Amino acid sequence: MNPITFHAPQAAADALRQIGGANAAFIAGGTNLVDLMKEGVMRPATLVDINSLPLDAIEATAQGGLLLGATARNADTAYHRLVRTRYPLLSAAILAGASPQIRNMATDGGNLLQRTRCHYFYDTAVGCNKRAPGSGCSAIGGLTRQHAILGASEHCIATHPSDMCVALAALDAVVHVRSEQGERKIDFADFHRLPGENPERDNTLQPGELITAIELPPGAQYAAHSAYLKFRDRASYAFALVSVAAALDIGPDGVVRAARVALGSVAHKPWRVPEAEVLLVGKRPGGAMFEACAELLLAGARGQGQNDFKIPMARRAVVRALEQAAAGTIDNMHAPDTKESL
Repeated sequence: MNPITFHAPQAAADALRQIGGANAAFIAGGTNLVDLMKEGVMRPATLVDINSLPLDAIEATAQGGLLLGATARNADTAYHRLVRTRYPLLSAAILAGASPQIRNMATDGGNLLQRTRCHYFYDTAVGCNKRAPGSGCSAIGGLTRQHAILGASEHCIATHPSDMCVALAALDAVVHVRSEQGERKIDFADFHRLPGENPERDNTLQPGELITAIELPPGAQYAAHSAYLKFRDRASYAFALVSVAAALDIGPDGVVRAARVALGSVAHKPWRVPEAEVLLVGKRPGGAMFEACAELLLAGARGQGQNDFKIPMARRAVVRALEQAAAGTIDNMHAPDTKESL
């Protein structure tokens, strides 16, 4: 084990000052980073503990949205009254992930920074362009059951593993970041990257930038008609083969006023195609339109052999999620309780 310099600053300015240098990392819950360090996949020389920074609040915004502090724990977020009542889609997605113990430790900001669970990324004995740029993609031609069917490149076919991020993509979240140069906001659609020629870059954060919060725009119009579905090999503590976050704004006349659909575990980032959502607007929710939406979402999908099944699975999953969203908010287990008294 290489020696590690550890800092535990009390102020954000100190944390940003101490993160200087290319081989440094922020740590909060550590539920992914510590595993990567144990496996030798990541070897930061400096760790900056941000748990003491005042970044764990969950607060309503003046615009009617919600601001999730970067160090708020996943469990606290999922069970927060405002999340459950205004954004049950997000609550359902978080509760579909990991285990209660991990959700108690993992942070909202850290969830965005999860790295792929590709077997070859974790195996330091084989080539992986994401872990060691230029070393090749061992997954191509290898074990590909969990790998990408959309947005992949010849350099990487890994998928993003988060459940929470699929819901955040559907909800048009905005990521707040800060560095010594100042603050900026990143639309969620622009936060994660497709692999292209640089699969080692998971997101668009710049060196030295710290996620401080995740902002949700007003979303009450989707609360009554949303669903998060996760298809996996076992009922808990398993990453998705395919997941879908679907949200519909249905007017009193039964016509769709707006739609949001995001796919997870099919690409290097949560996958959305706005044109597919537009197909549903101005129409009554139903099977034919849902199937057309699914077809457009999956346009260009290509399997690697072992994961070819993901393409029809994803199509059926989108239709099912939209059907369940139209019928009312549910998830894999039950309808989240939306009583204000909770």
